[in-house]
Amino acid sequence: MVRSNETSPMMGFILLGLSAHPKLEKTFFVLILLMYLVILLGNGVLILVTILDSHLHTPMYFFLRNLSFLDICYTTSSVPLILDSFLTPRKTILFSACAVQMFLSFAMGATECVLLSMMAFDRYVAICNPLRYPVVMSKAVYVPMAAGSWAAGSITATVQTSLAMRLPFCGDNVINHFTCEILAVLKLACADISINVISMGVANVIFLGVPVLFISFSYVFILATILRIPSAEGRKKAFSTCSAHLTVVIVFYGTILFMYGKPKSKDPLGADKQDLADKLISLFYGVVTPMLNPIIYSLRNKDVKAAVRNLVSQKHF
Repeated sequence: MVRSNETSPMMGFILLGLSAHPKLEKTFFVLILLMYLVILLGNGVLILVTILDSHLHTPMYFFLRNLSFLDICYTTSSVPLILDSFLTPRKTILFSACAVQMFLSFAMGATECVLLSMMAFDRYVAICNPLRYPVVMSKAVYVPMAAGSWAAGSITATVQTSLAMRLPFCGDNVINHFTCEILAVLKLACADISINVISMGVANVIFLGVPVLFISFSYVFILATILRIPSAEGRKKAFSTCSAHLTVVIVFYGTILFMYGKPKSKDPLGADKQDLADKLISLFYGVVTPMLNPIIYSLRNKDVKAAVRNLVSQKHF
């Protein structure tokens, strides 16, 4: 490819989004805006509750507070851009802004994978080794665990973003997506992307495969311990302490498997419909999971519900 066809970094990119379906844009603008407000409110309340209520100053709620803050950051890195694209005829984004958005999205996603595995370890220790829980999950342990999750996500995002944005880009710089999704950006490169593919494969193993195995093994031991509890009430109480986290894990990883595991259509007409479906699934994945997390933890956790009631009655809001 000749150099004259390469995209200047100053030119930026054009985000295609739902340009081919203008009638859907206004509808999805309202829908996504409402969901985003629910995310900010739900996760914001959860953060506030776990800070203000001294009964929730435990490792589990410390991790939950990190998860809520992460969900706010993750959606804020992309949703305002998506909402703007629904209203703007020319959906352009600067090269530097694209790099920042790509970094934040990748960092938040990778951090959440690690953080969920840390939360699984917390539940494993609480149920399988309750007497040692205060020692194993002391503040000197769980704070570095959370910090390590953020650091790991940021490091891999820096690597992936740097590798992607150093590539030369060719053609009309049109990204067939709502945001600077890294796979969509790599399709525009006019150079060998084998290093990018390999590095992303390694990252997927580390940040998807390893946490899934870790969480799975943790819950195997958790369930085995719960089943050995003699009383039904004891089993119910033990399971209730990890049911919210397990539900969040199933929703998070289940959506990822659904997005990337479904077969691709070989029919051109079917491919166009699938392209729209893929975009919408990706869009809702970015907002549905962060919206559901505070709802799941509120509905399935008596401590959180009690703390919210107490704060409301004391007029903290």
